[in-house]
Amino acid sequence: MATSVREAMHDGCECIGENQSLLDAAKRMAELDVGVLPICGDDDRLKGMLTDRDIVVKALAQGHDPAATRCVELAQGTVHWISVDASLDEALSTMREHAVKRLCVMDDSKRLTGIITEADVATHAAEAKTGELVEAIAAKPPQHF
Repeated sequence: MATSVREAMHDGCECIGENQSLLDAAKRMAELDVGVLPICGDDDRLKGMLTDRDIVVKALAQGHDPAATRCVELAQGTVHWISVDASLDEALSTMREHAVKRLCVMDDSKRLTGIITEADVATHAAEAKTGELVEAIAAKPPQHF
């Protein structure tokens, strides 16, 4: 069983640029077979998270052109993150507190180094802790990032 975020997270997380289009993001998600991409700014800092659901519900369903809509336009809300050196228990606590299914993982210089997801928790944490996380997420309205 993993005890740290570093052990449980997905390494090598890719960002989509804040000025790239939603079409670019959708293509990249398909290439990587993922449903979420962090949005990083020209300053190499985290600006938000973009989910496949955001593209469909907040852009396509609203009549926005995915080729003309910049990713940063959907970067809403607070992006929750955790230090790469944090314990898995800290990650679980943060995920429960904010009812989120994933956290960005940042290094000491506040650069994105990975993502830890609900699935990572299920794989690396005790079953009871995973259950607590799932219950907390189900009890609050989803933020989808």
